[in-house]
Amino acid sequence: MSWWKKLVGDGEEEGPKKEQLKKVKMMIVGAVIGIGLLVMGSLGQEKQVQSLPSTPDKVEVKAKENQRVNTAMASEEDFLAQKLCEMLEQVNGAGEVKVTIRLENSTLTEYAINTSTGKKTTQEKDQSGGTRTLTEDTDTGQLVLVTRGGEETPVMSREIAPTVAGVLVVADGADNPRVKAQLFRATQVALGIEPHKVIVMARKAGA
Repeated sequence: MSWWKKLVGDGEEEGPKKEQLKKVKMMIVGAVIGIGLLVMGSLGQEKQVQSLPSTPDKVEVKAKENQRVNTAMASEEDFLAQKLCEMLEQVNGAGEVKVTIRLENSTLTEYAINTSTGKKTTQEKDQSGGTRTLTEDTDTGQLVLVTRGGEETPVMSREIAPTVAGVLVVADGADNPRVKAQLFRATQVALGIEPHKVIVMARKAGA
């Protein structure tokens, strides 16, 4: 504590010098208390910020939406691949068949809507005695619902099939040119797709 004695003295001084030393002591104590209060305040603020609940931003919401779309598309791809595989295995000489389908989009469903169109005409007079005619067009649409089993369900007007990006067919009998051509043609017709989107390959023995 020698530094403290050098700073404030040993307390034996008298007169004005003693009063001055008391003031220095009070300033130092006040400064220490002020720093302590600032540190405690910053810690409290940090705890408050950390306790605030986190909210998902637009990026996270968009990612969840994309994940739902991708999951629905993957289910359709698996369903179509299974149905096509069952059909191709009926081809004479095809043997065991495996199919992979990739879609560009999922099935689009459109529902029936009742629409009504109206027109409202209003005439207004200005201060100069002139007349102004205002015409307002109103279009409204309401989803058509039907009650089945006590529940209301929308009426589907049409369903648009997904667009196929590509199909891969691997079959035991595809090493035979005739069987391969039949599998190729059957896949193209079944899915209604262009020839360049279909690939038929022979499966490796023992695979």
